[in-house]
Amino acid sequence: MAQAKVAEAWKNYPLQMKLKGVGYTLRPMTVDDGERLRNFALELPPHDLLFMRRDITKPEGLARWIDAVTRGAMYTILCEDDHGIAGYSSLHLTELDWSKHVADLRVATADRARGAGLGRLLTREAFNMALALGIEKVVARMTPDQQGARALFQELGFQPEALLKDEVKDRDGEYHDLLIMACNVDTFLAQRRAFGVSG
Repeated sequence: MAQAKVAEAWKNYPLQMKLKGVGYTLRPMTVDDGERLRNFALELPPHDLLFMRRDITKPEGLARWIDAVTRGAMYTILCEDDHGIAGYSSLHLTELDWSKHVADLRVATADRARGAGLGRLLTREAFNMALALGIEKVVARMTPDQQGARALFQELGFQPEALLKDEVKDRDGEYHDLLIMACNVDTFLAQRRAFGVSG
């Protein structure tokens, strides 16, 4: 049943959008998008890479990402502009029987696309997919110093649930705390129209 709903949701793509005069195309990721996604990741600030479940700047990390998409363990929506991938949102499903109603959300945007509302758009699309998958709760992770991301998620109905000390270790060996925020899908759906993310 869920697969039929997912197939129905994918019929809405590709989706053409314009934000602040720039045209974007949103579509599901395919196995052929690996190198494009890697190029996108290579242009991100190093701090942004800390929140990816896999280091997709490396071939082995990228291979695991593609495998997860192929197996249906992850659903990724890509956003492209004239320069390539401008952002993505991913829902990571869990294999734990008691947490199948929960998905992990990752959203990232290129520097050139920030400040236009692309993160909000990609979050909306991820929640539409969560609805199709029967997900009830979406979890997002970030460091406390990511004020922009934190403000966006709070605006969309996410609430802080935990702060994990020294949870992330970057490439320079520095430790970072990890803030976990969560939102019920029903809460998001109830609020999105008020915040200009209807649809």
